[in-house]
Amino acid sequence: MKSIAIVGASLAGARAAQELRAQGFDGRVVLVGAEPHLPYDRPPLSKAFLAGTAERESLDLLDADDTASLELRLGTRAERLDASVGRLVLSDGGDLAVDGVVLATGGRARTLPGTEGVAGLHVLRTLDDALALRAELVPGARVVIVGAGFIGAEVASTCRSLGLDVTVLEALATPLERVLGPQLAEVCSRLHDRHGTILRCGAAVDELVTAGGRVTGVRLVGGEELPADVVVVGIGMVPATEWLAGSGLEVGNGVHVSSGLVTALPNVVAAGDVAAYPSEKSGRRHRHEHWTNASEQAGVAVANLLAGTTTRHYAPSGYVWSDQYEGTLQLAGHPEPGDEVVFTDGGPDDPAFVATYQRNGVTVGVFALNSAKQFTRLRRQALRRPAPVA
Repeated sequence: MKSIAIVGASLAGARAAQELRAQGFDGRVVLVGAEPHLPYDRPPLSKAFLAGTAERESLDLLDADDTASLELRLGTRAERLDASVGRLVLSDGGDLAVDGVVLATGGRARTLPGTEGVAGLHVLRTLDDALALRAELVPGARVVIVGAGFIGAEVASTCRSLGLDVTVLEALATPLERVLGPQLAEVCSRLHDRHGTILRCGAAVDELVTAGGRVTGVRLVGGEELPADVVVVGIGMVPATEWLAGSGLEVGNGVHVSSGLVTALPNVVAAGDVAAYPSEKSGRRHRHEHWTNASEQAGVAVANLLAGTTTRHYAPSGYVWSDQYEGTLQLAGHPEPGDEVVFTDGGPDDPAFVATYQRNGVTVGVFALNSAKQFTRLRRQALRRPAPVA
């Protein structure tokens, strides 16, 4: 291969660029990104950057040496891929002729239907999203957050640190229940309560209330209306695959890839939020929207792209972290509903504790609150053995 295009100036895209050089590729590398910005780190967008305590430069993922080795096509979308002849059609009217392609397009934040153009309504996925939301977090603003997942909880935490009134709406009985299970998800509920955030579980949004094109409240199913000056929607994302229609690649809730992150075409690989890969145990496809996953996948995808065959397989660590209020939550492994939770240090009412998930007598996951050292030790010890098949 003499030329490779990376589509998506994301974490996975930035890591892919670095991996190409680290793995010895000295040809042309073109990084195509729909946003005008250099690749940046997303986790601070809901935390320090949103609060105004982190500078834009601190988010950069590539240094000057990295960018000097790349051809940058930022502010430009890829609109069509003809991989059989190595051709990318771009939104600026240009074409790219390349030998290989890394798909790292991530996706876009889900929105509430019929709410386009409503002022005061925000999602949080991009740098520009964060800047727009930060500008509206003024003293006295009443904030309603739809969705109590990681993003919703982190935004709630940041808003409370700014002294704002915050209500979080969650459709499930407990926030993060599908990720952590009901017992540990209850810990997250108490974090909200202890810091003055109003958490409403089992709450379904019927519609936004607006006046003059701006949101003034949220109406729930059942008729209750909550006043709001700012509404933040954190209900997940949709993988960016529409532009791949007619490419010959299989898509469906992401780009379908092998366990080596290779598509049906050996000169096209995918990494990050957009990659849907099969589980080694169950065969079902998974698409993880986590920082660690995007970072770790890039090296595997690049190795197989350069080899022209699958030499490495991706084994997810399942590591996720989230900073909420004064707490740092850490999770590793692959827990499932029905796993037994065993506390190994402290308990669920303590400000710091460690717990494991047990299945058939085997540790399949580790969770910690404010216990980084113990978490790391237990993660290394307990998760060395492969988890049993459910």
